[in-house]
Amino acid sequence: MKKIEAIVRLSKFDEIRNELASIGVNFFTMSKVEGFGLEQGEIIRYRGSEFNANHVARLKLEILAAADKVDAIVDAIIKAGRTGEVGDGKITIMEVGQAIRIRTGQEGMEAILPSS
Repeated sequence: MKKIEAIVRLSKFDEIRNELASIGVNFFTMSKVEGFGLEQGEIIRYRGSEFNANHVARLKLEILAAADKVDAIVDAIIKAGRTGEVGDGKITIMEVGQAIRIRTGQEGMEAILPSS
């Protein structure tokens, strides 16, 4: 079992969600995050003054998946999320030791697969 974390542009979320749905990934966690990187933050104007927002808003997607599904998920995120510009994001993949569904107590892959 693997956990895929992807930091992506907010503007690409709908395309990424649709691409993931097309390969059967309909469940994931999403968080709004901010970060620092090669891409420069935007200039914010407030009451006549300019401020450099040294951070960039992004979305963090967290997906639990069987190991044999990881390549397809990563390919889908790259296909839908890539603009070719600095700031497209990063994908990390980690091993998951255990997952437990709180409602039923199911463990392992049963805990992350859709249930009724």
